[in-house]
Amino acid sequence: MSEYKLATEAIDKTVDLALEDQRLVGAVVLVAQGGEVVYRRAAGMADREAGKPMTANALFRLASVSKPIVSTAALVLMAQGHLGLEDPVTRWLPAFRPRTADGREPPMTVRHLMTHTAGLSYRFFQPEQGFYAQAGVSDGMDDDRLSLEENLRRIASAPLLAAPGTEWRYSIATDVLGAVIEQASGLPLAEAVARLVTGPLAMHDTGFTATDAQRLTVAYANRHPEPRPLQQPDHLPFIEDTAGFTLSPARALDAGAYASGGAGMVGSAEDFLRLLETLRQGGAPLLPTEWVTAMTSNQIGNLPMPFWPGRGFGLGITLLKDPQAAQTPESIGTWSMGGTYGHSWFVDPVRQLSVVAFTNTALEGMAGAFVGELCQAVYDGLGEPR
Repeated sequence: MSEYKLATEAIDKTVDLALEDQRLVGAVVLVAQGGEVVYRRAAGMADREAGKPMTANALFRLASVSKPIVSTAALVLMAQGHLGLEDPVTRWLPAFRPRTADGREPPMTVRHLMTHTAGLSYRFFQPEQGFYAQAGVSDGMDDDRLSLEENLRRIASAPLLAAPGTEWRYSIATDVLGAVIEQASGLPLAEAVARLVTGPLAMHDTGFTATDAQRLTVAYANRHPEPRPLQQPDHLPFIEDTAGFTLSPARALDAGAYASGGAGMVGSAEDFLRLLETLRQGGAPLLPTEWVTAMTSNQIGNLPMPFWPGRGFGLGITLLKDPQAAQTPESIGTWSMGGTYGHSWFVDPVRQLSVVAFTNTALEGMAGAFVGELCQAVYDGLGEPR
């Protein structure tokens, strides 16, 4: 039992305001405190046009919420002795040999992939006609029917942005990690993740395609005065002078789409909270505590993280180093990430908190005002130890 007592009125007000302002169409928000779910709310609409309300067991396109799930699968393989953090990527993927712009082929390890220091990038971060666009690289969220193997070939044909270990860049590295997991486990990625992570935790709603099309929410995009349904495919601007996101909502139902370890999973908020709480409480039955400690400890030293001031990076997740620089009420050591389709989550071990907010509205639910407002509401409701 937590020494804190959560008051939930501020959370309700924050969710209500985002819906009233039509910044969000629908959301599922869960808060666990001291090992108990103390707040559970499904609000708004799963399908506005059909008049279908949001439900607690709704399914969402996870985008980058896939990363901690797939990273956990890699760590389980390490704990079992089947994969090494310092293994050269070429041990498992002999053909994956990207070079720097000057033609060098610096060594790349599994650690580099998991810490996003491999020198890779994302197409959506590059200019519209950047290296990845020229190579035809998929970010794992579009409707391109290429295979994982072919996408890796295209990634490797583009120059590295930096030698591995020298810079932190959020990237498609977790897709490469997915291919490593396939080789180390001897299983297709979807089957490996099911056997190593989602199966043991009874995360039955989580996989690389929607387990129930009827529960899959409609995806929306920010627009004034109200969000618009995403088209098939669709494009969302992101940061100025970058290509932005190419999204294919139907990918969530496409069993033929390659399993993107960084962006391709579908699941429920309840399932994901189960994973977060498992890790927060030490990792059993998935991982020994020392592997959770490694995952949730800063692994990149003082390398700067663009767009994430005050944070460091562990093995697949961001970590809070300086709350003042990050302008957040979270405790030092809090781990968090988000997802393009409209998701945010964080775990504050000091306060024994796990918070999951899955929405069906991009990009408000990932990078809009709602994310900070919800975080602040949780801490406003938490108060002082009792």
